[in-house]
Amino acid sequence: MKFRLLAGASSSLLLLTTLLTACSSGSDSGSGGSDGDSELTVWLMRDSVSAAFQKEFTDAFTAAHPDIHLKVQIQEWDGIGQKVTAALASNDAPDVIEVGNTQVAQYAQSGGLVDLTGKKTDLGGGTWLKGLAEPGAWEGKQYGIPYYAANRVVVYRKDLFQRAGVDPAAIRTRQQWLAATRRLNTGDQQGIYLTGQTWYALAGFIWDEGGDLAVRDGGTWKGALDTPEALAGMRFYKELQALGKGPKDADEANPPQAEVMAGGKVAQIISVPGGANVIAQHNPRLKGKLGFFPIPGKTADKPGAVFTGGSDLVVPAASRHQDAAYTFIKELTGDTWQKKLALAMSYVPNKTSLAPAVASDPGAATMAVGAAEGRATPNTPGWAAVEAENPIKDYMTAALTGRDMRQAAAEASAEITRAMNTAS
Repeated sequence: MKFRLLAGASSSLLLLTTLLTACSSGSDSGSGGSDGDSELTVWLMRDSVSAAFQKEFTDAFTAAHPDIHLKVQIQEWDGIGQKVTAALASNDAPDVIEVGNTQVAQYAQSGGLVDLTGKKTDLGGGTWLKGLAEPGAWEGKQYGIPYYAANRVVVYRKDLFQRAGVDPAAIRTRQQWLAATRRLNTGDQQGIYLTGQTWYALAGFIWDEGGDLAVRDGGTWKGALDTPEALAGMRFYKELQALGKGPKDADEANPPQAEVMAGGKVAQIISVPGGANVIAQHNPRLKGKLGFFPIPGKTADKPGAVFTGGSDLVVPAASRHQDAAYTFIKELTGDTWQKKLALAMSYVPNKTSLAPAVASDPGAATMAVGAAEGRATPNTPGWAAVEAENPIKDYMTAALTGRDMRQAAAEASAEITRAMNTAS
């Protein structure tokens, strides 16, 4: 799915709108030596870890497991889905693959992954982030092991908030957010820059209302944008979007919203924290003037629901070294290396219990708050077809430009139903 929430560096933000998870030609899995030694081939995605972190982990893993010869191959995002599918269908697959959390279902459906359900307790599955763990499961079995996560927060201008007398710490509910944004939306200053087709933000508002983008109806899936709950989420989106000048017929990449905020006339955007780095790169005068707070919820007792992007680790059924593969996964997703990874890359760790590990990173700490209410898109291989056509975007533009919202929602729901069930 084309939503990879990586935070921290500007290169990571670029991956936000590109996505999820290939192979170099030919796998090198297979016996790497005699006397029980094994060569473990692992595919990790470009920029999901830094070179420094990769070296630190590889050196430590090799020292702890001298019988496992670790070979990490960095893969490119472009065309990764087809490459992983081909690898899983072959007899010469790598031993571990990093995949996008919402991709696991389509790979599991093919029968090409190892069922890791029996390992959940050993891996601390009781505190996994739901937004990684739930899409990592398929038909009641766990195939994807949560690796790392990221999600959107509100990136705001500290100086503009202070000038308007708005305390971001006091914004705990949607209504408080609207009130604050109205105060900030004055003259040529936009209270918020929110485009008309930022559908991940809409998804969160719909989830907060108790709705969903699609629901299972017997043995099929049905679009659900026309339910009362989903319509309530869209109405809130419309009210918030009107407090700025974001285009109603474009998404956050057209033009890049970080560049718009760098222009100096925007008080806040909804973005991964890495967006602040990009803003400051385009306008150095804003360095140190950007802060973060969680997307507010309907009530003050919990933050708003957010889409959780990130990665899971899977083991191909064709792996020749499944025990060694599990050893690798247990190390990389264990508490020690999760803390190191989160700090190195400004990620959210894979367990809610590890949120304190990023307390020193304002952006990651804010993400971790939101991640507790993280969700994923409908867990079915058919969802990829919805994103390919994306009737949600067209629906949002229609609802924001005066079309009857119920009728537009019904039409988009019918398109979602058709796409999901045709693909399945």
